[in-house]
Amino acid sequence: MKIGFIGLGQMGAGIAANLIAARHEVTVFNRSVDKAKPLVDKGATLAETAGGAAQGVDAVFTMLADDKAVESVAFGEAGIIANLPRSAIHISSSTISVALSERLMAAHEQAGQHFVAAPVFGRPDAAAAAKLFVVTAGPEAALADCQPLFDAIGQRTFILGNKAPAANLVKLSGNFLIASVIESLGEAMALVGKGGVDLHAYLDLLTSTLFAAPVYKTYGGLIASGKFSPAGFAAPLGQKDIRLALAAAEDLQVPMPVASLLRDRFLTLIANGGAELDWSALGKLAAKDSGQPGPD
Repeated sequence: MKIGFIGLGQMGAGIAANLIAARHEVTVFNRSVDKAKPLVDKGATLAETAGGAAQGVDAVFTMLADDKAVESVAFGEAGIIANLPRSAIHISSSTISVALSERLMAAHEQAGQHFVAAPVFGRPDAAAAAKLFVVTAGPEAALADCQPLFDAIGQRTFILGNKAPAANLVKLSGNFLIASVIESLGEAMALVGKGGVDLHAYLDLLTSTLFAAPVYKTYGGLIASGKFSPAGFAAPLGQKDIRLALAAAEDLQVPMPVASLLRDRFLTLIANGGAELDWSALGKLAAKDSGQPGPD
């Protein structure tokens, strides 16, 4: 397939590389052109604009940081919607608000195009290894066309219906749960750590008995080691996702008191110099509050 790819950060670069490896014809665009060079060396074509990456393709991916970044490439004369062929697909893998997903769905439908939300679960190493979990929703025929692309970048695809915003809502709920795990692990590890228990031994006990899920192993290991830089997923992005989850909860009239707590914890981390750290640094705030070494 002819694929456009917009957004070559840590996640996007790995995903685009796997699409190239799967022998798709890939055109890439990134605001920082230097990030595109490794992919051009692998066979990608470089576009000068986001709209250029959408011209003449079967589908175009966006993997960008937030709503503002997605809006900047989707709308306007030089954007995706104005340049994507009729019946082609915009695959949004960014973690965006439900409201923007609804807006994009309507705009693409009006333009005779298809909009598929396909956010992913997995960190940059999983993106590079094509081991992501793809959470997707959109028109049934478009999802079928996208499946070979999802197979090239992930280990499993979960389809959540024919309305794209459902996938964005589920992604936000998942990131809320991950942040909840990070905070609760941090509090528990601060408790036992101040009591003299080795954190790595404690984590081994937890993940070998009660909590064998990968999320506990991954984030527990980061908290125990205190390795928060370079960030695989920066703290401000975590704060953004909790804010978007709360916005969706307000629209749906669903109280989320833990999410409100997490929003404030992220703000505390960022206000105290943690903006460049991985979001797992949230798990060291409890240690800092108890007089132990905090995130750095």
